[in-house]
Amino acid sequence: MAMVFDADTIEAILPPRRERPAGRRFATVDEALAAIPDGGRVFIGGGATVPLALVRAMAEQRHRWTHLELVMPMLQQRLPVFEFPGEPFHFVSTQASPAFKYLWGNPALRILPTRYSDMSRLFAPDGPLPCDAALITVCPPEGGRVSTGLSVGSVCIPARTAPIVLGQINTEIPYTFGAGELPLDHFDLLVEADEPVRDARARAENDPTAAPIAEPAAALIADGSTIQFGVGSIPDAILDRLIAKKGLRVHSGLVSEACMRLHQAGVVEGTMVAAEVVNTPTMRAWLHRNPAVLMAPPQVTHGAAVLAGIDQFVAINSAVEIALDGSVNSEMAGDEIISGPGGAPDFAFGASVSNGGRHLTALKSAASGGRISRIVPRIEPPHPVTLPNYLADAVITEFGLAEIRSLAGADRFLAMAAIAHPDHRAALEAAVRAL
Repeated sequence: MAMVFDADTIEAILPPRRERPAGRRFATVDEALAAIPDGGRVFIGGGATVPLALVRAMAEQRHRWTHLELVMPMLQQRLPVFEFPGEPFHFVSTQASPAFKYLWGNPALRILPTRYSDMSRLFAPDGPLPCDAALITVCPPEGGRVSTGLSVGSVCIPARTAPIVLGQINTEIPYTFGAGELPLDHFDLLVEADEPVRDARARAENDPTAAPIAEPAAALIADGSTIQFGVGSIPDAILDRLIAKKGLRVHSGLVSEACMRLHQAGVVEGTMVAAEVVNTPTMRAWLHRNPAVLMAPPQVTHGAAVLAGIDQFVAINSAVEIALDGSVNSEMAGDEIISGPGGAPDFAFGASVSNGGRHLTALKSAASGGRISRIVPRIEPPHPVTLPNYLADAVITEFGLAEIRSLAGADRFLAMAAIAHPDHRAALEAAVRAL
C-alpha cells in the first residue's frame, strides 16, 4: 500500500534546517544584497514566484560583484539580470525554457539536463551544485511561519540548506502546507516587497483537437487510479472528462484548476500531493491554507521509490515529437530549446513500475497548421531523446489510440503511423518500409 504523506512525514524526509544567528530579520533590499558574497553561487526561486524585487536590484547593483553564478529552475519570464551576461552574472538553468532564448549560445549560460527528481540531490550541501545563498519568495508571516506557496519542489532543498537564505515577502503568495513551510527565524534576512505574480496562460476553451484526444485517454484511467498530469489544454480536457470516475487521487508535479474542480466534485479523494502550482487567481484563493493540498519535495513527488509504491499510477503527459518506435522528444522544437527533461522521465518510469500503472502520451498529431508531423520516423539530433522507447505505453492523437507497449518492430511502427495526421501517413508508412 502506498505511503500516506502528511506534514510530519514530509518534515522527516527533508534535510535539517540550518541554524541562524539570533537578531533582526527584516531588512531593506540593499541590506539583503550586501549579504551575497562575491564569487558565490546563488539559487533563485523560479516558476511564478521569482523574487523580482531582489533580482531587479541585483541587476541595478551588479557592480557589487565581480562574478556571481545564478542557478535557476524553470522560468516563465526573462529576468533583468539576463541583460548582463558575464558582467558579472553567469547562469545555470536546471529547466530550460523560452525565457532563456536570448542567451542561447552565450558562454555565460549553461543548460544542465535535469530530471525533476534530481533536484533533491543536486542542491544538497554535499551534492554537485550546492549554493552559497538562496533567494526565494514567501507569503506574509502567519503564526511565526511563512510558506513558499506556489513553487515548493524546486525551492525547498536550497531554501533549507543554503548558508544564506534571503526571502522576499509578497502578499500575492498563498500559504500552502508541507515542504514550503519555514519559521521566520530560519531566514537571515526578509524583505517586504509586493510584486504581481505571473499567471498561467488562459486555457484554450475551444481547442477542437483536445476533445478527440481526451475521450480515449480518459477511458484508460480506471476508478481508484492515482493521476499525474502536465500543463496545457489537452491534460485539462482529459481531467475534465474524469468527472464520472470514483476514488481518484492526485500525486503530481503540479496541481491546477482542473484537478481543483475534480476535488470539489468529490471525484478526487484524500490529500493531493504536488510540487508546483499552475498559478491563477482562482488557484491562489483556493490554495491558501487549504489542507486538501500538500506541497512536497522532489524525492516524494517524483521519486522512483515512492511512485513504485503507488498502485494504478497513471502518468499523463505530452511531447514535442514522438518517433515510430515510441521514443519521445519533449525538449526541442525545430532549432529552439523549449524545455528540459523535467518530470517526464520520472513519471514515465514510475508508471512503468507501478502495479497497474499506465503512461499516456497525448499530443496533437501535427504542428504549424498540419504542415509538420509530430510523429516522426526517428528522433534526429540535435533533438534529444527525453524518453526512451522502452517506456512507451499508450499514445493518443486526435486520430486515434495506439497501444504500443506490447508491440515490436513493424507492428509498433505501423500502429504509430496509423494515428498520424493523414497528410503525413504515406511518408511515415514509407519510412516503416525503409526501416
